[in-house]
Amino acid sequence: MSDLSWPSIVLMVLVPLPVGALLATPFWRAHQIILGNLAGSAVVFLSAVVLMLQEQAMLDRLTQRCLAAGVTCWPEPPAFIRFAIFACIGLVEVFALFLISLRVEHRAARRRYSPEWR
Repeated sequence: MSDLSWPSIVLMVLVPLPVGALLATPFWRAHQIILGNLAGSAVVFLSAVVLMLQEQAMLDRLTQRCLAAGVTCWPEPPAFIRFAIFACIGLVEVFALFLISLRVEHRAARRRYSPEWR
């Protein structure tokens, strides 16, 4: 029980941010930046929670196997660290999503002014 779930970590790094940005884009284009941020953030945080629950289920199965074998075993790294990895990745992705939305909002605001006034 000493290995991390690297496929899940890679999935968390690669998938939620693009999906969240894709979901937020229609809202951003309609000048509803906050709703877009909420939609995109929901995707990122829900993926983190789902992957944490998957990790918890895997740890429970491993613990039950150990108990059935009559030994006590502890996961390494502990469950808290495993969950913190997904939470930190999710938080960084939400920060990135907000930075992307700031860029989109800035471009939209610049488009509203005529080129002579930019």
